[in-house]
Amino acid sequence: MSKKVVIAFEGIEGSGKTFHINYVSNYLKKKKIDHIKLREPGGSKNSEKIRKLILNKKSNFNKNTDLLLYLSSRSENIEYIKKFYKKKIILLDRFTDSTIAYQHYGMGVNLTILKKINNYLLKNFKVDFTFLYIVNKKNMKKRLQQRKRLNRYDKFNDKFYKKVQNGFLKIANEKKRAYQIINSNLSIKLNKKIIINKLNKIIKWI
Repeated sequence: MSKKVVIAFEGIEGSGKTFHINYVSNYLKKKKIDHIKLREPGGSKNSEKIRKLILNKKSNFNKNTDLLLYLSSRSENIEYIKKFYKKKIILLDRFTDSTIAYQHYGMGVNLTILKKINNYLLKNFKVDFTFLYIVNKKNMKKRLQQRKRLNRYDKFNDKFYKKVQNGFLKIANEKKRAYQIINSNLSIKLNKKIIINKLNKIIKWI
């Protein structure tokens, strides 16, 4: 048996979070541990439609429209996720902390308003643990250059990504017990070991 926890994977572009959430998902599959995996924006059917609009390279939304689109995507996702809450392990590729890091720390959206809308959408739903992936500028750029397709959020300037990553670190500092910072500049093999060791402690499976 394992605890039916909610685990988020956070970080800026090129930090390795999506690679590692897929690794964790495959690990759980091999162990035959029931779980679901979703991404934000996107995940559920309607959220994926919103994702295409948000990340389209031709889109040019102001910061408030961007925020409301992300939260609209989350609203659709929450309705889907709640069916599995406390019934399955839930893995999230981005969640509420990404919204705070990008929209507040990166773009300057009012934090009070952001949190109020988030709380309204989430109600009793909460993330139990978060893996935060930190990456330096050199490795981030190298990884983005290797991507076959870039979206709108892959093309911000270095100053923006620095603000967002520092925002993530501020959030992590406020939630130390529920956060594991992963240095994505280190070897993949080492980070896999760190993540799986922590994962096994989180879900406490027997």
